[in-house]
Amino acid sequence: MIRFRYAEIDGDLLEKLASFERLLDLFHYLLLKASGDAEAALDLLRQLKNRGYIDGDLDLDEFALHLEKRDLVRKENGGRRRLTDRGVRAMRRSSFERIFRGLKRGGPAGGHVTPYGGGGAGEPLPERREFRFGDDIERIDFNSSIWNTVRRTGGTDTPLVENDLVVCDTEFSTSCATVLLLDISHSMILYGEDRFTPAKQVALALTELILSRYRKDTLDVVLFGDDATTVPVSDLPFADVGPHHTNTKAGLAAARRILERRKNRNKQIFMVTDGKPTVIRLPGEGIYRNAWGLDEKIVNRTLDEAVVCRRKGIVITTFMVAGDPYLERFVRRLTELNRGRAYFTSPDRVGDFIFVDFIRNRRRRRG
Repeated sequence: MIRFRYAEIDGDLLEKLASFERLLDLFHYLLLKASGDAEAALDLLRQLKNRGYIDGDLDLDEFALHLEKRDLVRKENGGRRRLTDRGVRAMRRSSFERIFRGLKRGGPAGGHVTPYGGGGAGEPLPERREFRFGDDIERIDFNSSIWNTVRRTGGTDTPLVENDLVVCDTEFSTSCATVLLLDISHSMILYGEDRFTPAKQVALALTELILSRYRKDTLDVVLFGDDATTVPVSDLPFADVGPHHTNTKAGLAAARRILERRKNRNKQIFMVTDGKPTVIRLPGEGIYRNAWGLDEKIVNRTLDEAVVCRRKGIVITTFMVAGDPYLERFVRRLTELNRGRAYFTSPDRVGDFIFVDFIRNRRRRRG
């Protein structure tokens, strides 16, 4: 017999727990700003407290000790704290929750479903169909099957036959290979507007979504500035912008080469950027740069890569976190040639768009 012991609720303890979780949420956001540097994020917390933005009664030294007890951070030999593997996972979950917190109810439930019914292990559909050899016995609708027997024989004493059996159809689910292209050029933090922090938050949330829910999917991360670099998912929290130009062509080419090696039928690139392409590498000539206007030589070679991706069956979805009409024109042209998608949004909305599209973009090619 299960027994329960009731006691008075400790209001002070509950308030401390709530304060800790709020502070932890802020700490995770500051980690994004600090490129995963735990000590720098703690310093930012202290600065906010000194300026009166954080309750002066909160003990940040005690908070840091709690982080160590939870194994979210660990002290190095020099005394500086760094993120642990568990801390990196917690940072991804925090980004995931922060972005999905703002999603509205309604619309598709997600889950990588396709428009096709079939022998998947997904959610049951209201439709019924005849039993086929090889169907799982657990999917047989016995109420409907027995009713078929009654209609056929007029009673319930006759055993079921194969033609009486009907099964619940299910949604066919599929997998997808995705490459996230993240712009790390200097323009992502230019003119006092931080576009990189929300862009990286989206990348972390997308990573958490795939690792926790869509385990048969693949996700690769490519950072592009002067050139393109593939980074492990575990290194994503520590990515930062640099004094780079924007080599969009190199980023798309690197993503395409990764996806060409994947066996998934569905392949797509998510590109989060705020700027026009300003640099390419010309065979036999080296680096060619032009940061002024839309250089036709750079633009055309970048568009050529979008066409190659289309021919390989790779869809490019571009998330433009800037409002320059010239840049929008370039992105529209790239999207048209690739037959992909483009979203023009501000940094605080990019998370909503990228995830709505990711969950809905599930198609299974016939033939």
